[in-house]
Amino acid sequence: MSTTVSIVTLGCKTNQFESAAMSEQLQQAGYRQVAFESGADLVVVNTCTVTAATDSQSRNLIRRARRFNPQARVVVTGCYAQIDPQGLSQLPGVSLVIGNQEKAHLLESLTTLDQADMIQVGDIRDCKTIEPLALTGFEQRSRAFVQIQNGCDAFCSYCIIPYARGCSRTVQVADVVRQVEKLSSNGYPEIVLTGIHIGNYGHDLQPRIDLLDLLKKIEESNFSGRLRLGSIEPTELPASLYKYIIASDWICPHFHIPLQAGDDDVLQRMNRHYSTKFFHNLVDDIHQLQADAAIGLDVITGFPGETEQQFERTCQLLETLPFSHLHVFPFSKRTGTPAATMPDQISGTTIKERAALLRQIGERKYQNFAQRFVGSELQLVIEGGEANGFRKGLSANYLSVQVPVATAEPGELLRVKIVDLSKNGLVGELV
Repeated sequence: MSTTVSIVTLGCKTNQFESAAMSEQLQQAGYRQVAFESGADLVVVNTCTVTAATDSQSRNLIRRARRFNPQARVVVTGCYAQIDPQGLSQLPGVSLVIGNQEKAHLLESLTTLDQADMIQVGDIRDCKTIEPLALTGFEQRSRAFVQIQNGCDAFCSYCIIPYARGCSRTVQVADVVRQVEKLSSNGYPEIVLTGIHIGNYGHDLQPRIDLLDLLKKIEESNFSGRLRLGSIEPTELPASLYKYIIASDWICPHFHIPLQAGDDDVLQRMNRHYSTKFFHNLVDDIHQLQADAAIGLDVITGFPGETEQQFERTCQLLETLPFSHLHVFPFSKRTGTPAATMPDQISGTTIKERAALLRQIGERKYQNFAQRFVGSELQLVIEGGEANGFRKGLSANYLSVQVPVATAEPGELLRVKIVDLSKNGLVGELV
């Protein structure tokens, strides 16, 4: 009987992509993938370490894996494993800890499960190239991810990711285009380009290119679906790039742009290299050119030294910006980052209160954006799963829409008319 395996993933789309690649490796080697709750023989926990909360969730998943199957061998990987392999190796039930770079060789690592050396984590900052992970599909997903880049050189003062992911490294154009074409031909109607710092794409290639050059190569290829871009830093979203995206009906009108703070002094302490005026002008220009585009922002609250006045300036800026989605991140102290030792750390209670206020602004902005589409038609990629007789579909401009199960199958690309905005979100009917 084949060995059962379950992979559980925390964190970003890059982690999700890498989990899918590991899953494909294992299944090709004869492993049978099962649900986490069924108690697999082998459990791979792909961790995140962006916040203390995700560290805690990772440890909880390890404990749960052993509760579901006391004999399970647990392999821990991901960013938490990269940063603190020794600590994770000491948790009961952990058989092996591998780093982010070692994910590409998971099968080889599994041959050492019974050996004394249970930590295989290299110095990822020494990695100067990226080994592309090829995929033919994404199980239980209607949209496919393609990794175009890994690592980060920004060193924002609050962020541990440059230490967990290494320096910025680019996947070759030909490899990206080949993967996009393959997944599209395998029936995925939407491809998402992912990475840690995709706006920095191509800086390490010779000759040096950029993200716009990559998009033009994809346009020239045999790709026939719709493309979505991951998060892009505001300083790496020039007018030439966003105008190209807006003019290209095959690229989703969806911009994810990290703001992080609405006060210039806080941005400077965060080591973010732009002003609030620059950010406001960027978002406003995109909105003026394409009013129906989704514009998602990230914001951190409770950064050390953030005064009430500075927090209020963030709220005021958000009120004036024409965005559609807001991701609020309470500040989390990460050992090894400059922000962890900055004076005037904010109390957890204050951070929680500020985060709640920001989420209220975000919810109001989302409701206003979504309401505009009631009565109009949107094209959706239907996603898996169902609840109360409905499935969810995702529009090009990142709106989640409920449609009756009887009219929609996962993976379909359907055009619907939006008939209502309920407490559970937009509701659509098949056109």
